[in-house]
Amino acid sequence: MLVKNWMSKKVYTIEENDSMQDAINLIKSHKINMLPVMNKGKLTGIVTDRDLKKASASDATTLDVHELKYLISKIKVKDIMSKKPVTIPLDFTIEETACILLDNNISGAPVVDSDKQLVGIISKADIFKVIISLTGIAKKGVHFGVRVKDLPGSIKEVADIIRNYGGRLASILTSYERVIQGYRNVYIRAYGIDRSKLKNLLADLKNNADLLYYVDHTENKREIF
Repeated sequence: MLVKNWMSKKVYTIEENDSMQDAINLIKSHKINMLPVMNKGKLTGIVTDRDLKKASASDATTLDVHELKYLISKIKVKDIMSKKPVTIPLDFTIEETACILLDNNISGAPVVDSDKQLVGIISKADIFKVIISLTGIAKKGVHFGVRVKDLPGSIKEVADIIRNYGGRLASILTSYERVIQGYRNVYIRAYGIDRSKLKNLLADLKNNADLLYYVDHTENKREIF
């Protein structure tokens, strides 16, 4: 899944020589937490709500309200922005993007094309939307967590059991994290399962894999094994 398909294409920007007050107004009015900073059409920095709060707080204890407002109106965005912003290439995957945001401890970043032109913004909120889409939780249904041997066909065996009970698969995700060597965790979401047969389905899963848990989002039931 590529960044270009999930980023916010409508980007609010601000110029280097605009005031700090202009940046505050834009962030508040559009309910965003960052602004790419531009100079003659080129991305030169980024200013976040954290930058604005930090700059405002630095003199808050020594100035009264009117003095502080005056100061904020005189401070230029270029004086408080991050001058070497982390950017995300347009053709990066969501996974690559998540790693960059995590490694840099940032909540989002500008997206640029091959010519380094600003084309969007990608945020943690956008990545959350991807996770929701990948897991298929919008369909509710039943979510199964199982541990299987890392062998060809092991996931299909579990999926076929769920299908045999009328389950239609919304998503299958796997992970090797926190699993002993030779195994992997599999997370399957299915809908259309006859709830009167769920007990038998769980028993069959236990006989063929290590059933970790199930969560029935439709019936609001869950159990950890």
